[in-house]
Parts: sequence; structure tokens; C-alpha cells
Amino acid sequence: MNKFSSGNIKRTTLSQQVLDNVVNLLMSGQLKPGDRLPSEFELMEQFAVSRPVLRESLSALETLEIVTRKPRDGTIINDKISSSPFKAMLALSINDVPAIIEARMVLELGLVTMACEKITDDELERLKSTIDAIEQNRDKDYGYLDQEFHRIIAEAAENPVVEGMIVALLIAHKKTDSLITYRDPDITIEHHLAIYSALQQRDHMAAYNAMYKHLSFVRTKILNKQ
Repeated sequence: MNKFSSGNIKRTTLSQQVLDNVVNLLMSGQLKPGDRLPSEFELMEQFAVSRPVLRESLSALETLEIVTRKPRDGTIINDKISSSPFKAMLALSINDVPAIIEARMVLELGLVTMACEKITDDELERLKSTIDAIEQNRDKDYGYLDQEFHRIIAEAAENPVVEGMIVALLIAHKKTDSLITYRDPDITIEHHLAIYSALQQRDHMAAYNAMYKHLSFVRTKILNKQ
């Protein structure tokens, strides 16, 4: 007898459907933080999927920090998942690229305007250092530097209520960054410098506009490759 109630999974987008089922079990309360998932064999039987499909789903859940997989203890629902519902919601839409990009835009446009009021000189210096590092690594994959740039701005907003959103934002950034097949270092540097300059001058409108221009460019670049 299966412990959890789940619908029969069709053969399309199987790994996403398994992921959706686990998240829905969390949201319905059938799964709770600290719970251990059934064995791989039981889950394969319950969801009617192969081992590779199941492992792909579990890897996605681990990337989203919803579960922790341990060789001897199995797969455990993370204790802090209840305080980070945005990660669960992100999991439900992780393959909806337009929605992920729009979520990034909504979050980052708000965060950059708040950062205008709160960003410190040290954070501005760190922000500028990421731009300098991109300049020095323009012929390499500088995605991690781009993510650091956006993380500094998000954390500069210093709002504990949106802390969970920032984690989801960084995961969304990693997802969209993985879809970029070529880099435009000159454009990236130009956009980041404009955002940095606006933050330095505490100009809310300029920061908003510069971030919107940057994210719109990213959106067009990614969606045109879909």
C-alpha cells in the first residue's frame, strides 16, 4: 500500500511530473519537513517511472534545496522548507522558462530599488569588483560572476521577509543562466555598470530602468533560443 496519494503519471515530462507530485504532497501536508521519502523502488512503483526518471527528479529537488539525499539515510525533506515556500513554487514551474524569467524580473526590479536606499559602500565596492572580474574573464564562462552581482544587490535590500525569495531568485538565475549558449561580455559590462552607477548615486528610477533593460535583454536572448 502506498503511503501517499498521487495521480497516475503520463509518459510526457515524467521527471517534472514526479517533482510536481512531491511538491504537491508537501503543500497538502502529506509530506512534512524531516520526513523520509520511501525507497527508490517504492517511489518508482508509486509514480510508475524508471529509475533514471526518478533520480532526475530527486536531483532537481536537491538542487532546489527541498530534499537532502544521504547514502545511508535515504532522501529527507529539509527542515527549513516550510519557511521557504518560494522554492516549492519554483519547483512547480522550473521548466516554464518564460515564467521563471518573469519571476526574476518581478523580484529583481523591486530589490534593486530597495537596494538604492540600503546598499553600503562595501557592497558597492564588491559589486564593482564583479564587473572588473567579468572584464578580466570576458573570454571565459563568467556566469558565476553575473550571479554574484545579482546576489549582492538582492542581499543589499536587507529585508528578512523576502529572504526566501532571494534564495528562489538565485536558483532561478542559475536556471536561466544555464540556458545561455553564448556570452556578450561588452553588453553585460555595459548593463552592470549602468546598474552600479545608479545604485552609487541612489537613483531609484535609474536603477529600475537599468535593471529592466538588462533583464529584458536576457529574456529576449534566452527565449529566442527556445
